[in-house]
Amino acid sequence: MKEKVFAKLAPVEIGAYSNAIKYGNIIFVSGQLPVNPETGFVPKTIKEQTKQVIDNIRNILADAGATLDNVVKTTVYLQEMYLFSQMNEVYAKEFSEPYPARTSLATKEMAKGALVSLDVIAVID
Repeated sequence: MKEKVFAKLAPVEIGAYSNAIKYGNIIFVSGQLPVNPETGFVPKTIKEQTKQVIDNIRNILADAGATLDNVVKTTVYLQEMYLFSQMNEVYAKEFSEPYPARTSLATKEMAKGALVSLDVIAVID
């Protein structure tokens, strides 16, 4: 049965969606924006934004009983593809090998003027 993950240290949902859903041993985390959950602000640079997005995901996973090591698939949304290498630099430090399977693509624009967003799928062993 699916259950909502209530994330204490993640941005509040601003629409008809859940930050994450746990279904059995699988956790589906919605696309996370680089919003600091304590201040509501979005950092300026792509590196800072990538770190904030991953921190938000880390916090959501923790509340579901998982870590970044449980992530098997990510989708990275970038405002522009030229941001990829800077995003990837931070991503490679936050995730460990074997890295999750990943899709990366550019979108025209994102909420709050974000430069990056990630969604993930994690599996708890």
